Amino acid sequence: MNITTERIVAAARKLCEAPGPSGRECAAYAAAKELLSPLGEVKRTPLGSLLCCINEGKEGAPHLLLEAHLDQIGFIVTRVEEGFLRFSKIGGIDARWLPATPVVIHAAEGDYPGIITSVPPHLAGDGSDHSIKIENLLIDTGFTAETAAKLFAPGDIVTFAAKPVELQNKRLAGPALDDRIGCAAVIAAAEEIAAEKPDCKVTVLLSSMEEVGGQGAETGGFTTQPDYAIAVDVSFGDGFGCAPEKTSPLGGGTMLGYAPTLNRDFTLKLKKLAEENNISLQHEPMGGRTGTDADELATAGRGIKMALLSIPLRSMHTVAETIDPEDVANTARLMALVAKEGF
Repeated sequence: MNITTERIVAAARKLCEAPGPSGRECAAYAAAKELLSPLGEVKRTPLGSLLCCINEGKEGAPHLLLEAHLDQIGFIVTRVEEGFLRFSKIGGIDARWLPATPVVIHAAEGDYPGIITSVPPHLAGDGSDHSIKIENLLIDTGFTAETAAKLFAPGDIVTFAAKPVELQNKRLAGPALDDRIGCAAVIAAAEEIAAEKPDCKVTVLLSSMEEVGGQGAETGGFTTQPDYAIAVDVSFGDGFGCAPEKTSPLGGGTMLGYAPTLNRDFTLKLKKLAEENNISLQHEPMGGRTGTDADELATAGRGIKMALLSIPLRSMHTVAETIDPEDVANTARLMALVAKEGF
């Protein structure tokens, strides 16, 4: 296979550097479209998801959908206040690590830098609530109140200013790896499948709005109506202070999900293929919903036989999400094998 960590990291960097919080995925869509256009016609759904059929397959053969979500967490401006911006979160964000975080405000007239700030504890007074809450934070733009009122408005989106960086052992850290790294895995698999031209039909779906409910996956699944689908997301990787029974080690391989909403036979097929082809695999059993787009896809239209692959990720929903590219490559290799081996 021609799936390499170098190509995956390059694709991930391109995707992560394009802003795209839930419902505003336009720039991320454009970056993904550029990567997928050589493989097939790219279409945009009414809710902003990306669809691309990368292999037509033989008549009557099963239809496989490969899915990851395109959106990221972020913020939305709620009020302009004396030159500062009040904001609310898009997706799940822990306010404790937000103070002093550099951000970018995407306004009508362009992009502007800002810093998330709050009242310093030295000035807050003994009777003040020192806990960090979103409603007590503001974005400092540096502008006067008059200028800020002209440039910014409620509804402007805000993203983190950081870009991906390579750590030791080739690990990649940065914002938006949830789930642009899943998108990179799907694209890597799609390139391999397009070159191999297996019997089954294969479509790529990069969904909008997973972080706020999975609407992009639900409508994308309804539009395509595949027989089988593999959702690719991230899950909790190991880290300092994290219980080992609730996490999986980075570098340990792709995480295969087991849950009531996932198809048992299809899941076991992926397990067997991984074992037969020496693809590193970890196991993630869940007693109910998976908390991923797999749940929405499973019930789309007449229903879809689902499997779930997750990439171990450290520091989820922060500016320093961290992954091991080899886990991503193993995820992509397994998807390509499923398409090649057939059903």
